[in-house]
Amino acid sequence: MVEFTNDQKVAIAAAQETFSKMKNNSESLNESQLNLLFGEARSMNGWQDKEVSDDMIKSIYNLTKMGPTSTNCCPARFKFIKSEDQKLRLKEVLLPNNVDKVMSAPVIAIIGFDLDFSENMGKLFPHMDVAPMYKNDEIINHSTAFRNSSLQGAYFMMVTRALGLDCGPMSGFNNQLVDEIFFNGTNIKSNFLCCIGYGDPSKIFMRLPRLDFDEACKII
Repeated sequence: MVEFTNDQKVAIAAAQETFSKMKNNSESLNESQLNLLFGEARSMNGWQDKEVSDDMIKSIYNLTKMGPTSTNCCPARFKFIKSEDQKLRLKEVLLPNNVDKVMSAPVIAIIGFDLDFSENMGKLFPHMDVAPMYKNDEIINHSTAFRNSSLQGAYFMMVTRALGLDCGPMSGFNNQLVDEIFFNGTNIKSNFLCCIGYGDPSKIFMRLPRLDFDEACKII
């Protein structure tokens, strides 16, 4: 049983009140908004020549970080590549068919996962000492970091679309080289790349099929 301090109890009560007010005064997203995020959204292969500001990048992260992770572990680490010299360093690790669409993107995010994420658990999960659970089990530590960074990467994509930008996620690159170039001296490993910016509609293709409900789901 977790014992909360008086200050924590006050914070919990305030959070419950804020959430209840939000839910009671909110409506579901409309069809147009859902299309922006899912229904008609597309992974981009080309980009318009429009800058993505540092303030926009910070806004994307500040919403992304609010998505849930196991024990609030927040293992994702983001490196945003904007400069030409850093793009050239990344170019060498891409598969050939990904070079053009990556190099033309205003920003390329490297979404990584920090295997030392438990060092922050005192801040992120202060009411219980869960750090030993990760530090003492390499398998749990790695699977937690990888799984939750993937979740955070998905939040990142949805936030990017919600704020009016487009994204182009990909895994066609050499992870080991990316780690050596961009995460050297750390315990951070790359998960996937995600280009962000304002997509060029002339570069998209027809939408590929998806599995129907009965092919992928079962209600039991």
